[in-house]
This record gives sequence, structure tokens and C-alpha cells, in this order.
Amino acid sequence: MGKIIAYLLAVSAAYLVALGYINTGLSVQFEPFRIGANCALTGGLAGCLYCLRAVYLNACVRKNWDLTWGVWYFLRPITSAGSGAISFVFMKAGLLVLEAGTKTDATEFGFYALALIAGLNVDNFIRKIEEVAESVWGVKKSRASELCETGKEK
Repeated sequence: MGKIIAYLLAVSAAYLVALGYINTGLSVQFEPFRIGANCALTGGLAGCLYCLRAVYLNACVRKNWDLTWGVWYFLRPITSAGSGAISFVFMKAGLLVLEAGTKTDATEFGFYALALIAGLNVDNFIRKIEEVAESVWGVKKSRASELCETGKEK
């Protein structure tokens, strides 16, 4: 458990350092990628927070810590960062919206809010993306999603 906690804290620190660098020291040529990178890092931080909460709940509250979940604790911050990045792409493309009307004074915080949600709840975010893909392009849900929903492979 100690290694997992240390890993999660180290990844969180790396994400925070990267956020600081991106928002203060990034050269002008990379400015178009700043919001997308911030979304990925925000999603990753949310994933780390989710995992740290899971460690606390499983080890201290429920008293059912199980090392077989170790891989999940190591991969979740990475998949959360990926979900944060994907949320940016879908919002930028106009395929996901946060509200019905448009605001002329909108900031990038909407992107970060969605990235945070995507990082916290990767499974439901991916389900939502698959629903968007199915309705927009007719792409059926993946077999992995069907397996997660039904518990058995078709």
C-alpha cells in the first residue's frame, strides 16, 4: 500500500509541476496546446485524487485492502489524464457541450471542469463518448463496454 500511495503522490506532484510549467514557462509556439495539456493534467490530477480516496476508503474505512487492485491504482491516473485530453478534443469539436446557450464571456474553466469530471469518472465518461459516437457517426459501443455493462461477453 505504501508504494501505491508514494506513486500516487509522486504522479500528483509531477502533474502539478507540469501545470505550473505549462502556465508560466511555455514558449509561445506551444500556446495552442496549452488548454488541451491543462485538460489532460487536470484529468490526471482528478484520477490521482480518486485513487487516494480509494486507498483511504478501502484501507481505513472498509478494512478490505486488496493488492490485486494494484494495477488499477497505477494505471488510473494515466487513463484519467487520457480522459481529460479526450474531453478537450470533444468539447473543442463541439460534440460535448456544458450548457445549451453560448456565452460570449466564457473562459477555459468549462474545459477544466469537464476534464476533472472525466478524470474522476473514467468509466462513465467513456460510456458517454461512446453514446456520442453512436448518435453522431453510428459507431456501436465497444465489446469492452458491453462486457462492463452485462458482465459477460457476447
